Amino acid sequence: MPVEYDEELVSELTRMFAGLKNPVIIRYFRDPEAECMYCDDTEQILELVNKTSNGKVKIEKYSSRDPEARKYNIPMFPAILIHGVDEWNIRYFGIPAGYEFGAFVEDILDASTGKLEIDPKLAELLNKYVVSPTRIMIFVTPTCPYCPLAVRASHRFAMVNKNIYGDMIEALEFSDLADMYGVYAVPKNVIQVNGEDRVEFEGAAPDPYFVAKILEAYSIELPQELREAIAGIGIEETVSEVEEHEHHHHH
Repeated sequence: MPVEYDEELVSELTRMFAGLKNPVIIRYFRDPEAECMYCDDTEQILELVNKTSNGKVKIEKYSSRDPEARKYNIPMFPAILIHGVDEWNIRYFGIPAGYEFGAFVEDILDASTGKLEIDPKLAELLNKYVVSPTRIMIFVTPTCPYCPLAVRASHRFAMVNKNIYGDMIEALEFSDLADMYGVYAVPKNVIQVNGEDRVEFEGAAPDPYFVAKILEAYSIELPQELREAIAGIGIEETVSEVEEHEHHHHH
């Protein structure tokens, strides 16, 4: 599942990264003992980003045993953490390939400025109510066109409030976890508060809907304005079935 390197991609990335305001550090964690399906491809992607940014995007590689893995609360491997003008919990577990590559590039651009697009009222709700470690797990497959929208939402929310961990989880590489959560369609979103599963839903939701789900995880009654904003929003259209052959059942 490597990203195809054509000249066009290289020049497009070079053009986009020329505008990077501040350096970005990508921390890449890998378990040296474990079998890793796409780690070589992932490392190629990181190299590509480093090269086309003219070194402005630095890659730091760690083993799962390094103290940094504990410092940054990395629960599973391989993992990618994107840090820029601040250290948020913008995380990728598994390869950022296929449609996810676009989200990855946008995250890098956001991290270099620290500015993000979000309705200030929604940001205010996230800051007010998300008071404990809150993990938003977005199960994806590289072929799912709507998945990057969900991933990007979780990452923008992670930039709003450091209690939020926005986690892309590539379902083929983390198939045991995907099976545990019954991932048959993606994006499948699971919201945990203090390590406890609170809410799950499928689909790429617009921000107000997604924020409402996070408040639901805290059993917060939705403010009137938010209730009105999400009235009539349906997200069934944004779900892709996971192909049977994509389910790697290890028996």
